[in-house]
Amino acid sequence: MRVAIPLYPRFTALDAVGPYTVMAFAPGCTVTFVAAEPGPVLDDRGTLSLAATASYADLPDPDVVIVPGGPGTGDALSDPDLVGWIARAHEHTRWTTSVCSGSFLLGKAGLLGGRRATSHWAILDQLAKFGAQPVSERVVTDGRIVTAAGVSSGIDMALALLARAFDETTAQAVQLVIEYDPQPPFDAGSPKTAPAGLAERALSLL
Repeated sequence: MRVAIPLYPRFTALDAVGPYTVMAFAPGCTVTFVAAEPGPVLDDRGTLSLAATASYADLPDPDVVIVPGGPGTGDALSDPDLVGWIARAHEHTRWTTSVCSGSFLLGKAGLLGGRRATSHWAILDQLAKFGAQPVSERVVTDGRIVTAAGVSSGIDMALALLARAFDETTAQAVQLVIEYDPQPPFDAGSPKTAPAGLAERALSLL
């Protein structure tokens, strides 16, 4: 199964690396970072880069697409190479997926009309402008489109994909090998459980 993760300037690293790690551990999966041209792409902190090893043209028909989000999504929406590749790749994929604001790029590619989809809680409602039905869930599946909420939810989404692509035992084995056993020290990972006033402080970090 060929998995492609497109990179663009100011993507959020965990949006890409979380699903990458899950999928790359699965037997029979080949994961490739792609961009307009091969080479390093800088993340949203400006201190980490991932190298795209292939161009969009090199991998036009992947089995799975995982589009990361990040502060750079706004500019990426105006990138015809990226948006066009997503739209064309979707014609061949088994699943077309996103993490966080990556769902906006799916919307821009014309893939979310009438579909249920999710994104980061701070921008979830804005999915409606792409004709999507915003859903406040960690992972949302609507046909061949699978969207994950903010950043860390990409790991959950990738494990769910493995269960569907192979079987639950494979997904569970990958979960165990990466020791994905979340036990956060605070119950503040969602605006539904975070202390009053914390959302404003969190948004100031973006």
